[in-house]
Amino acid sequence: MLQHREVDVADADAQAMLTAYFAERAEGFPPEQGEYRPTFPDPAQFAAPAGAFLLVVDEDRRAVGCGGVRRIQRSPEPEQLIRFEVKHLWLAPAARGGGEGRRLLDALEQRARELGAQELVLDTNRSLEAAGGLYRASGFTPIEPYNANPNATDWFGKRLG
Repeated sequence: MLQHREVDVADADAQAMLTAYFAERAEGFPPEQGEYRPTFPDPAQFAAPAGAFLLVVDEDRRAVGCGGVRRIQRSPEPEQLIRFEVKHLWLAPAARGGGEGRRLLDALEQRARELGAQELVLDTNRSLEAAGGLYRASGFTPIEPYNANPNATDWFGKRLG
């Protein structure tokens, strides 16, 4: 079983995982949507109390994935829930298929709860069918777009109770 380690998003292993993630997304991005536009995360947004960034590491402590959560604007009126966003959830191909994506998403949700989140949101691209399935199976439901991410086609949310 893989483990999770909280790190600074500027950590060399975190940057390597993000670089691999962005390269894979650029390669598989639907051509009709134009060019994929990666944005490396701001370290301040992924450090407590504003957020967290997790590495997924194997038994040899090698990074094989990553994901983060960060506080964003409160949810729309009238609820005004404390809203955190899931970002950059990714596993190297060799680490996929064994439930590790679900475990990482669960760990990010738990970390967001610890930081005060009342709602989790995320954006994705419909071309990432497995990711969309993971989000739906984890209790996320479609919501109205909450950002202008040019890489996204679908937005999901989940109330944390």
